[in-house]
This record gives sequence, structure tokens and C-alpha cells, in this order.
Amino acid sequence: MEKRENTRLLVLEVLLDVEKKNIFVKEALHNLLFQRQFLPKQDRAFITRLVEGVTEYQVRLDYVLNQFSKTPVHKCKPAIRCILRMALYQILYMDSVPEETACDEAVKLAKKKGFRNLTGFVNGVLRNIVRNKNDITYPLPETDFALYLSVMYSVPLWLVKRIITWYGESRTQTILEAFLEEDRLTIRVNYNKVDKETFIASLQNKEIQVLEGNYVDEALQLCNINYVERIPGFKEGSFFVQDESSMLVYHVSDAQKELERLQKRDGKQVLKVLDLCAAPGGKTTHFAQMLGDRVQIEARDLSEKKVELIRDNMNRLQLENVAVCVHDALILDEEKNEWADIVIADLPCSGLGIVSKKNDIKYHIRDEQLLELSNLQKTILTNAASYVKPGGLLLYSTCTINPDENIENAKWFLEHFDFSPEDIKATIPNQLQPSILENYMLQLLPGEVQCDGFFIAKLRKNKNNE
Repeated sequence: MEKRENTRLLVLEVLLDVEKKNIFVKEALHNLLFQRQFLPKQDRAFITRLVEGVTEYQVRLDYVLNQFSKTPVHKCKPAIRCILRMALYQILYMDSVPEETACDEAVKLAKKKGFRNLTGFVNGVLRNIVRNKNDITYPLPETDFALYLSVMYSVPLWLVKRIITWYGESRTQTILEAFLEEDRLTIRVNYNKVDKETFIASLQNKEIQVLEGNYVDEALQLCNINYVERIPGFKEGSFFVQDESSMLVYHVSDAQKELERLQKRDGKQVLKVLDLCAAPGGKTTHFAQMLGDRVQIEARDLSEKKVELIRDNMNRLQLENVAVCVHDALILDEEKNEWADIVIADLPCSGLGIVSKKNDIKYHIRDEQLLELSNLQKTILTNAASYVKPGGLLLYSTCTINPDENIENAKWFLEHFDFSPEDIKATIPNQLQPSILENYMLQLLPGEVQCDGFFIAKLRKNKNNE
């Protein structure tokens, strides 16, 4: 009989990989599960639940551990720290795991990793928690609301305080609640390859639960998906994984109307689109899919690895109206001066709108990085301004909720460049109208909308004679 792998040891290896290499949990978890594709489904589910749970609730777990450990969690050796978090998560949140088992397995892991001298410490802390589980204390909202939010929603205290300054206490709590909500997989149906109703039927035949999108016709939501590659139609290019918030960039562009404007003014039949930070290709492929041979797109990104990802998706979706190249958006390309009818600037950002998808973003970002990112965006926007033809559009977007990276940068841009705000109300679904700011910006906040946190600004370059 084949010996089963130690699932808790695999979880520990993933968590240590994250700590040592400073990579995201989803990447480390994907690498592990890809290497061990033949693990039993129950084991895969256990590994995923424990890895993601420990990551999602890290702040709260550490708060509890520090009540029972004489050594603060941050001073523990990385392996011991991860072992304690793993065991505590099982004790507090996994009813299917006996508390005795969680403690015993933690001690075994400490021994296996060469920390025999610390097994007494691990055992003592965990047994003490089990004995006093009903007496664990948490911050009170009336005493310190920011600390309460930080611990109960497991978000670093500095970040909670920062979000409160942006949106106030009540809206901050709504945002943090959404960070912990289970996230469905959202896909964009490729109408060039498949009829939507036929595609839905093919998914349901495989017992995949399918829900309609909330805001965009070509969006679907899928539940309980482990491998995107195994979804029917993936290899055939029937869909692209993309959140509805990101799909809105195409709809905000009102590209069909832009094409009609060009035809009326210049007799042009093709819309030129430049996507500056395009990987993995969501917006590029959306424009290419919807406009076909009526659009000429150049998609760029920083590295060959990212560009290859765009190419792979173009080939899978069988889209041919896109040129792809490596280019650093921070470096001005004078050859593209006033080349594009539409420039898509979906810029590097803090990612605070997608924490429900990447739980450890909240641990990777630092306060000082917020200003650095805002300044980096200003540099790219400066270059982007030169690529837009007079009368053309700049679509500025991010997947964050930080006003300095979003609203303030859009306003800064209008102050420094010969552009005007473009009204977006007619392009936005009724349910999202309350999220429109000053008619030309859309700020989607987690918990207030049924999609990722996201920002879009629509800016038109003034004509030379205006």
C-alpha cells in the first residue's frame, strides 16, 4: 500500500517558502499542488484550507499566541512560528480536527524540522490554549476600534488606521469584512469561440455551479474551482479569467463610439490601442475580442516572461489583431508619440482592492510603499500622455482603494497635462452609479460592490485647436 504524504509537513513547507522567498501564498501553494497533482482530493482540500486559513487570519492568530507564549511570535524561529499558527488555526477554526491531534502533530513537526529542544515549548503553548480556549480575549471596539478591526479582520494595524483616514470607521469595517469573504472565480466568455448559453450548459454538464455576472454581460462566476486549466473550454479559448471590475475598462472606453467618431472625422476604419502594462492580457484580449479587425492593439510589459504570458493567452483565445513587445513603461518611447486613439494605463499599484483574492497582499505592502507607488504611477502617466492622439482617450486604472494612487493621481494628471475629464455615467451599470466620482472616475470598494476593489478614470486629450 502506498504511503500517504504528511499533509501538515507540506503545509509547513509552503508557509516557510513564503517567509523565506517573500513570494505570495497562491504562487507557493500552486507550485506545491502542481508538483503533487495525484494527491487525494481530501488531502489537497486540507492543505489548501490550512495554508489559506493561516495566511488569512495571521494577525488574529498571532494576537492569541502572544497571550499564551512568553516568547513573542515575531521572535520565534520561522518554522516554530509557522507550526504554532498552523496548530492554532486547526484548534480554533477546523472542527474536523481534534484538538489533541493538532497539538500532537505540531510537536511531531517541530521534531521533524530539527527543533527537538523546542517541542516542550510548542506543546506547552498549545495545550495551555486548549485548556483556556473559552477565556481568550480580543480587543473591544469601544476601547480601541482600530485595534479591534485589526485583530478581528486580521489586517495590520497601520493599514487599518490608514484605511480609516480614507473612508471612516464604518466603511472601513465593510471593506475589511469583504477582505475575508470567499471569492468566486470570474471569467469572461469569448463570444468569438462559443455561444454563452452553450458554454454555460457545457459547464453545468460537468457539475460546475455557474452564476451570471453582476455588471457585465460577458461575465460568469464559477464556484469551487481547483484548476482553471481543467474547466471545459480552457484549451479551446472559450474564456479568460478576469474580474468584472477589470472588464469595465473596455465598457468605460465606449470603444465602438470612439471608432464611429474616427470614421466620421478621418474616415478611419481601425482603432489604435496601446496597452502599457498589459500582462496577463485581460484588457488587451477584451478589446481584441470585442472589436475584431476593427482594432489594432500593441500590448507591452516589463519583461519577456510577462510578454510571453500575453502571447500564450492571445494564442489560446486565437486572437490575431495584437502586437506584443517588451517595454518598460517608465521609459518614454518617442516613436509612439501621439500614436494611439486609446491608451490603457492599468498601472502597478498596492493591490488593496484584491485582498480577498490574494490574502497576503496586506502583509507584503508597507506604508512607505504607498507614496513610492503613487510617484511611480505619475512617471508612467507622464509618458502615457504623449502616446495619446489629440482627441484620443487615456484610461487610467488600478486595483487598489488608496486615493493617492487613484483619485489624487487623476486630479494631478488633469492639472499638469492638456486633458479633460470624460463623463462615464452612460457607460456604467445602474448598480454602480453611486461609485462614480465627479462624473469621470469610478472607485469601487470591496463590500460596497460585488466585484474587486478597482479604480478607473477616463481622460480625453484636448485637440490642438482647442
